Amino acid sequence: MRIIAGKNKGKKLKTFSGTDVRPTSDRARESLFNILSNKVLGCNFLDLCCGTGAMGLEAHSRGASKVVFVDSSRESAKLSTENAKSIGLFEQVVVKDAISYLKTTSDKFDIIFFDPPYAFSGIETVLNLVKEYSLLKENGVFIYEHDKSLKTVEVNGFSVVDSRKYGVAVFDFYKE
Repeated sequence: MRIIAGKNKGKKLKTFSGTDVRPTSDRARESLFNILSNKVLGCNFLDLCCGTGAMGLEAHSRGASKVVFVDSSRESAKLSTENAKSIGLFEQVVVKDAISYLKTTSDKFDIIFFDPPYAFSGIETVLNLVKEYSLLKENGVFIYEHDKSLKTVEVNGFSVVDSRKYGVAVFDFYKE
């Protein structure tokens, strides 16, 4: 796994051994950031359920002003911290589950990328919290990565503006 583009292009990232954690593929990450290209520069980016931190690190490499990494796993937080430090980034890594984090943060984001374990079934709760706590800035986008076997979920107050499939992964793009 590596950073695809930007100032840290080509930098290899540490990843987990085995198949318990499913990082977003380089191809899918590259496609996602091609879609987001004009939104990333100067943005506040939340990598929610960050795993290795690859999404947030890609955002930073492409010019995001602030990146926050959140994961309930101490192992993921440690790996994200190591990967961030390897490119000279000392951003905030929070060890907390997504729902608890959303209820307690005062930060606002231009882009929220949410990649929970594929067995996760609370996307409505997460989106409702994003709306309730006004966590998306004006014209912000919430991206939910899920398994292709799951249907795109409609949530009151959000419009699904795009949906893209990459192998077994689907990215749903939500806007308020």
